[in-house]
Amino acid sequence: MRNPRAFLRPLAVGAPAPVAEVPFRPSRMIHFFDPSNEKMAAKVPDIAKKVDIILGNLEDAVKTEKKEAARQGLVEIAKATDFGDTQLWTRVNSLDSPWVLDDLVTLVTEIGHKLDVIMVPKVEGAQDIHYVDRLLAQLEARAGLERPILVHAILETAEGVANVEEIAGASPRMQGISLGPADLAASRRMKTTRVGGGHPGYLVRQDPTGDDLTQGRTTYQQDLWHYTIARMVDACAANDILPFYGPFGDIKDVVACEDQFRNAFLLGCVGAWSLHPVQIDIAKRVFSPAPEDVAHAKRVVEAMGDGSGAVMIDGKMEDDASCKQCLVMLDLARALAERDPELAAAYDL
Repeated sequence: MRNPRAFLRPLAVGAPAPVAEVPFRPSRMIHFFDPSNEKMAAKVPDIAKKVDIILGNLEDAVKTEKKEAARQGLVEIAKATDFGDTQLWTRVNSLDSPWVLDDLVTLVTEIGHKLDVIMVPKVEGAQDIHYVDRLLAQLEARAGLERPILVHAILETAEGVANVEEIAGASPRMQGISLGPADLAASRRMKTTRVGGGHPGYLVRQDPTGDDLTQGRTTYQQDLWHYTIARMVDACAANDILPFYGPFGDIKDVVACEDQFRNAFLLGCVGAWSLHPVQIDIAKRVFSPAPEDVAHAKRVVEAMGDGSGAVMIDGKMEDDASCKQCLVMLDLARALAERDPELAAAYDL
């Protein structure tokens, strides 16, 4: 057991001190791009203006022969681009791959001053975070960085889900966790080939109303990922880090994508991955509270005063717990309003 007072001390001589609190910035979408793809790379400066987080992907979506080109491409893009208020992240290769060490060494020493977060795939336990934590501290010291790079874990193995609480609390570098449904489905031996979203075979059926068991029985499709997202959200909330929904692979099905993102938002996720520009607007819309919800939250907080007691608003009882829920909504709305002039006008905060 590590001394809790040592938790906020640098893990390497000359490394920046760890953060005491994860900075919350608007994080409605993590938009992925392949730095080895010249067409995608050319669009980065324009796309960066439209998203909260832009991520240079070095892992699964990049072919083996393109790994080094992707790494070098990210270095060149980062050096040449002014990202403004948009966060720059990267997803490195998995810790058991032959590329991850070069990923970390190159990126931290070359562009560490621009990187906000490093996403680590297939994290299975605290030991994976401890390894990255120490290595990053050594590289930050070498590069003379003044602030630490944070770490984001992807939950995509059964072992990772079983250890999600210890992963969330493994290091003060932990920024958050994303659900990785495709690899997780394979790890669990789930019988679905979809990347996120529901499945028509995962359902409940209405009870029969008579002797005929085949007629008039409505079915309701269920969410394959409800349990895992809820457990991930609890682990993140308990450790003051941020939960994210991961990818939704059916780019054409914008309706189901929006449904899945909204389920995650309602459960407590702060954002989701966007794999295609069409998903950027979906994430922006879903993970921004509706103006009418913000207006209601304002009314409740104003009526509650110091938050004690109970009041009746529109025929509904509002009390201390209601006020806390509304404060969560207002805090998010204020953070988004600072970044988005349209939302600032709509929220009237």
